[in-house]
Amino acid sequence: MAKYQFLVEVAPQFLQDQSNPDDALYVFAYTITITNTGEITAQLISRTWNVNDANGHTEKVKGLGVVGQQPLLKPGQTFEYTSGTRLRTPTGTMHGSFFCVAEDGEKFDTDVPMFVLDALSAGGGTRTLH
Repeated sequence: MAKYQFLVEVAPQFLQDQSNPDDALYVFAYTITITNTGEITAQLISRTWNVNDANGHTEKVKGLGVVGQQPLLKPGQTFEYTSGTRLRTPTGTMHGSFFCVAEDGEKFDTDVPMFVLDALSAGGGTRTLH
């Protein structure tokens, strides 16, 4: 087991009722589940997201915490939140990272590999990301 490690799971969802394809507005929610799979209590301090639409437009989003919180997770503890984003195209991708600090002062990043936002697919489902 790694000393400093968070496991990230993502479940994206297209929000048809909030979208307006005629105005090139596609709204997505994504639920993120973060589990401390490491050996030491650690706190998520900030996030960085790259949101990409199918036209090649990229929006970089940075900020403290997630949904106004900076969760402190003991080994085995989980934190879940739902947020959202808007695209100008019916498909796109997101990827990013969480900056974390362990209770012993060690700093580490947790990468969130790319996941797909797709208004055209009825599917979805949860992806486990490390």
